[in-house]
Amino acid sequence: MVIEVGSVVDGVVSRITNFGAFVDIEGGKNGLIHISEISDVYVRDVHDFLSEGDKVQTKVISIDERGKIALSLKQMKKQEQETAERESDISSRNRFSRNERSDQRFERGENKRPVRQLSASFEDKLSKFMKDSDERQADIKRKTDSKRGGRGSRRSD
Repeated sequence: MVIEVGSVVDGVVSRITNFGAFVDIEGGKNGLIHISEISDVYVRDVHDFLSEGDKVQTKVISIDERGKIALSLKQMKKQEQETAERESDISSRNRFSRNERSDQRFERGENKRPVRQLSASFEDKLSKFMKDSDERQADIKRKTDSKRGGRGSRRSD
């Protein structure tokens, strides 16, 4: 099997280090899954995610001039999620019959696609967070001022 950048390869974890995991892949070659390419979340210890002898399916992200193969579990998972989302999106479109589609609201214009109700936008969430934060800061300031004795009072040393 020819190993190319972007291809998906199966392998077995052969060794784990503090910077990643070495994987024996088909054709007698081995590659490295760097600690940054193991998961989307922070990886403190590779052993939390992988152990020696695990069978993994990874994506080849680079091959340097010396033949070192860089692998990624994270990009493989993203690719699988995107594929699953596309399939679920297609199946959800096919699930609606013509009668159910007529009950949906449509945008005005040429496309006439169904309008999707989205959750609050980033700006709305940020605005709410800032308002809550300002209220909390004001409460803390009021409580600490009352404990100090009000305005301008100083503790004596």
